[in-house]
Amino acid sequence: MQNLFGKGNDFFKKSLIIIFFTFLSSPALAEVNNGDTAWILTSTALVLFMTLPGLALFYAGLVQSKNVLSVLCQHFGIACLMSILWIILGYSIAFSPGDSRLFGDFSKLFIELPTNSVVGSIPEVLFVMFQMTFCIITPALVIGAYVERIKYSVVLIFSAVWLLVVYCPVAFWVWGGGFLAEMGVKDFAGGIVVHTTAGLAALVIAFMLGKRRTFANNTMNPPHSPVLTMIGASMLWVGWFGFNGGSALAADETASMAILVTHVAASIGAFSWIIIEWIRFGKPSLVGMATGMVAGLATITPASGFVGVQGAIVLGLTGGVLCYIAVDLIRIKLKIDDSLDVFAVHGVGGMLGTILCGWLISSNWGGVGFDEGKTALEHVKTQSFAVLVTLLWTIFATFIILKIISLFISLRVDEEEEIQGLDTSAHGESGYNN
Repeated sequence: MQNLFGKGNDFFKKSLIIIFFTFLSSPALAEVNNGDTAWILTSTALVLFMTLPGLALFYAGLVQSKNVLSVLCQHFGIACLMSILWIILGYSIAFSPGDSRLFGDFSKLFIELPTNSVVGSIPEVLFVMFQMTFCIITPALVIGAYVERIKYSVVLIFSAVWLLVVYCPVAFWVWGGGFLAEMGVKDFAGGIVVHTTAGLAALVIAFMLGKRRTFANNTMNPPHSPVLTMIGASMLWVGWFGFNGGSALAADETASMAILVTHVAASIGAFSWIIIEWIRFGKPSLVGMATGMVAGLATITPASGFVGVQGAIVLGLTGGVLCYIAVDLIRIKLKIDDSLDVFAVHGVGGMLGTILCGWLISSNWGGVGFDEGKTALEHVKTQSFAVLVTLLWTIFATFIILKIISLFISLRVDEEEEIQGLDTSAHGESGYNN
C-alpha cells in the first residue's frame, strides 16, 4: 500500500490523471454554462416570488377584509400541492419525449433523469424547477375568479386535476414537442400555456360557481386594501423579468430583449388603462394602473422573445385598451362574476398577444423575422389555430372537471359562511384582529 503511488507506479498515476480529466471534459458536463445556470437559478426564484407573495398580495388586496386570509391560504396551498404533483407526474406529462403528439410518457416520473442531463446549457434538474414555478402560478391565477365563495377543498381538488388534465398536456403541445410545436407555434413564455388556459378556466368556473351575493345585489364592495394590491403588483412586475427573460434559458441577447420589451409593454399597458379611466371617470385609480400593468405583461408574454420595442409598444397599447373593454363586457354585459377579472386581463391578453405575435415578429417591427418560407398571414393562422385548440380543450375539460367534482361535493360555501367571510368560516383565523 505504501508503494501504491511510488516510482514504480507512474503508469497508474498517469492513468488516474487521464481518467480524471476525461471525466471533467465529458460532453454532458461541458454543455453546462455557469452564466446561463446562474441566470435561470435567479429567474426561478423570481417566478416563484411572483406567486408567493406577489400574486397572493395582489389578489388579497382586492377582496373584502373578511376574505383576505382565505386568498392567501389558497395561494399557499396551491403552491405546495402543485409542486408535489409536478415532481410525481406533471413534469413527465409535459416534458417526456414519448411517442404521442398529445402528451409525454411516464419515463420521468419522480424526476427520474439521466445522469448529468441538460436542457440547452443548464442542468435539467434546474429546468424542472424553473418550469415548476410556471405550473404553480397558472392555477394560482384562476383564484381570482372564485374568491369569497368557494370551498377550500374544491380549490385543492380542482387545481390538482386541472393541472394534470389541462396545463400539463397544453405545455407538452407547445413546449414539449407536441403537435403545436411541430406546427411552429410561438409562445415564448406562456401566452398560451399559462395565460390563455388560466383565463379560460377562470371564465368557466366563474360561470358555473355563480355570482357572489354582493355582485347579485349590485352592491359590490371596493378593494379593502389598494396598498396591498400595489405591493403585489410591483412584485409581479419585477418577477415577470424572470418569467419572460428566464424563458430564453440563457443569459444572452434574447433574454435581454425579452426583459426590455416586458418592461415597455407593462408601462404602456398601465398608462393606457388610466388614460381611459381619466377620460371616463375624471380620475385615474391606483388599482386601474396596476391592472393595466398586468394586462400589458400578459399580452407581451407570448411574444417577448420574438419582438422588438416597436412590437412591445403595440402589444402594451392593445393589451391595455382591449383588456379594459373586456372587463366591461364580462362584468356589465354578460354579468359573469369573474371576481378579479382573470379572463379579461390574462385570458384576453394572452390570446391577443399570441395572435399578434405572428405579425409583430416581422423584422419591419424590430422582431426576429418570419420563419423561412412563411408569411405574416401564415404565422397568424398558425397562432390563431393554437389559441382555438387551447380554448376548446380548456373550456371542455374545465367544465367536465367541475361537473364531476360537483357530483360529490358542493362547490360553494353556504350563504351564512359567505356572509361571515371565509377567513373565519373556512380557516378559523382572521386576517385582521381589530
